[in-house]
Amino acid sequence: MTSSPLRHTRRPATLTVAVLLVGIEALVLIVLAVLELTSLSTGRLTMGVTTAVFFLGYAAALLLCGYGLLRLSSWARSPIVLAQLIQLGLAWSWRDSLAVAVPLAVAAVAILVAIFAPASLAALEPHDDED
Repeated sequence: MTSSPLRHTRRPATLTVAVLLVGIEALVLIVLAVLELTSLSTGRLTMGVTTAVFFLGYAAALLLCGYGLLRLSSWARSPIVLAQLIQLGLAWSWRDSLAVAVPLAVAAVAILVAIFAPASLAALEPHDDED
């Protein structure tokens, strides 16, 4: 009985950096959700709860995609790239508040650079021997 060949591609450092930064983004979203829930008032109950649920859902999606990158699953790349492009748009809209805009932009650009690094692209390349 022969076993199928396993994929033994090493995860490049650039992809590990991307996963780490995506994890930090998810953690920030979780903190924002908790802060939103702790500041609820009867006047904005619905808005506060839906905002917190959105932040938690967004964080969960980022964590799932980060886990996909950790496992070298190519499907995870596109949602993370989209999230970073949206984040760059958010950074632009906050351009009058550099304390918000700069961290948003720096994190997004760093993740995009890490994901599109040649070593990352090669590691995420689908292989013919996969099911």
